[in-house]
Amino acid sequence: MPLRFRAQCAASLMLPALGMLGAIESPAAAASASALVPHRAVYDLKLEETQERSGISGMYGRMVYEMKGSPCDGFSVSFRFVTRVDTEEFSRVTDQQTTTYENLEEETFRFVTRSFVDDSLDDETSGSARRGDGGGIDVTLNEPEERSLSLNAGKFPTEHMLELITRAEEGDRFYQSHIYDGSEDGDRVMLTTTVVGDREEPSTGDTELSEAGDLEDAAYWPVSMAYFNEQDRGDETPDYQISFKLHDNGVTRDLVMDYGDFVLSGKLQSLELFERADCTE
Repeated sequence: MPLRFRAQCAASLMLPALGMLGAIESPAAAASASALVPHRAVYDLKLEETQERSGISGMYGRMVYEMKGSPCDGFSVSFRFVTRVDTEEFSRVTDQQTTTYENLEEETFRFVTRSFVDDSLDDETSGSARRGDGGGIDVTLNEPEERSLSLNAGKFPTEHMLELITRAEEGDRFYQSHIYDGSEDGDRVMLTTTVVGDREEPSTGDTELSEAGDLEDAAYWPVSMAYFNEQDRGDETPDYQISFKLHDNGVTRDLVMDYGDFVLSGKLQSLELFERADCTE
């Protein structure tokens, strides 16, 4: 049973490689970047399904996502993913804490992820990355060990989110892309396959509307995204899948996270929107 969940998966969505083109070089993407709203969202997590091979008998927890910044100053994200996992043999509390900073103009990304089990540090990954010549990603890792890597082309998390919003606005219903978010050991670019549904209006049966605040009447796109490790050639099974409702300001809700052996849901418990920074010359 995995005790270390891929926290950056959820953080990235709350987030095709374009080679040498940065996300803000496209007028549509630039407009989306300005539209991203800094916010703090809290989600209650609940176990929806579990396979016998997982060994999990129960799981619940909370996820907190906070994004601040602007296209001119860069975007910083603080993300925490806490769960209590019960099996027939033990109960454990896992706590993943991730902080990132992404500069769209400089095409750089920094990240630190610490994973705790029952309050003891279990794992740490940290480093920085920048888009290199030819569109590839140059990575400098500090933890779990110091090393330098040259990886294939991919988008950083905010770029990846901006592409998703732009594709949704343009009516693109299916596409593939690549993302580097520093997760796992910070040593790989993941392939993502995304399906975007038609834009929908909130319904009276939407249980999250009471917590959505200013987004109570806002339309959204239903999105499903699968993540693949391209190092596992020939394996058509995704490492994990996630579905959610996406608003055009970058806020996501009604999450379903499928890790293969088990499925978690994340329901919006509270949402606070922060004031956007004014990017002026």
